Amino acid sequence: MKTKMGATLLAVLAGFASGAAQAAVDDGFYKGKQINLVLSAGAGGGYDTYARAFANYLGKHIPGAPHVIVQGMPGGGGIRAMNYLYEVAPKDGSTIGLVHSSVPFAQIYGLEAAKFDARNFNWIGALNNAAAMCVSWSASGVKDWKDLFVDNKLIVGGTGAGSQMETLPAMLNKLFGTKIKIISGYKGGNDIFLAMERGEVNGRCGALVASISSTRPDWFPQKKVEVPIMIAMERSPRFPDVPAVIEFAKDDHTKKVLELVLSPQEIDKPMLAPPGVPAARMAVLRQAFTAATKDSQFLADAQKQKLDIDPVSAERVAGIVKNAYSMPPEVIAAANDAMDMKSAGE
Repeated sequence: MKTKMGATLLAVLAGFASGAAQAAVDDGFYKGKQINLVLSAGAGGGYDTYARAFANYLGKHIPGAPHVIVQGMPGGGGIRAMNYLYEVAPKDGSTIGLVHSSVPFAQIYGLEAAKFDARNFNWIGALNNAAAMCVSWSASGVKDWKDLFVDNKLIVGGTGAGSQMETLPAMLNKLFGTKIKIISGYKGGNDIFLAMERGEVNGRCGALVASISSTRPDWFPQKKVEVPIMIAMERSPRFPDVPAVIEFAKDDHTKKVLELVLSPQEIDKPMLAPPGVPAARMAVLRQAFTAATKDSQFLADAQKQKLDIDPVSAERVAGIVKNAYSMPPEVIAAANDAMDMKSAGE
């Protein structure tokens, strides 16, 4: 999906371009120091795998080679970590974050738990550009799109308000009339995978190919799970026979709502720093991010762990966030209603 960006977005990009023209200045801040990488997920899941795989390489490309420590802070579908980064974390570049891609958009939908304005964060980049999907345990009998219209046939786990694991199935139910049942209360995506293996739930919506391939490498090859629908604007080359949800949109209004709802997919596993970090230090972090994502050893390690890497620049991440916040009120209201964000936050 290519997001259409207006004048507001162009201004954002121009600001980044101006800053990028200045070379990052090493003020010696990171020498002998440690960077805390706050992760909005728990241990053992796809986000944790990505964070730990990337942390050492990020530090390697920062002047002074600081040690990057991953600090899991799950809760509220990622909102807990975002609030911490916005309100509490040091604003000197010693604490950064890797968060759920859906969380930067939480305030758009009026979630009271979100105490941040995502436009004010200092974006570093995103590790991937990925499409979400629904997956179902093969023994459940949920094989394709039509099975999602049977009452409670697909029962998925959720991790709280604002998380794609709850907002996306709620959106499918509202816009298309599917009858997916959502069981909330899980701490993270890996806990939902465990619940699928135990038979507590039989699916997860908002899952990513990379997360499954890295944490459950036998699931796809051994056909332990099915993919009834890609929650995306186009089909995945990995699953060419699985329809993308946009194919079932019957009018332009629904397509625009989907464009907003699916914006997080363009900034999968975004990295950021709190507001107020000095510009020169942000330049160092952004240059290190770019260098690390091109590091041949990191890419080789990522391939071994089956981690998809398709980096998105800080400029584009900030632009996508800015563009989403400038959407017309009627589109935001429809997306809010479709994802049941208000009741999810209560």
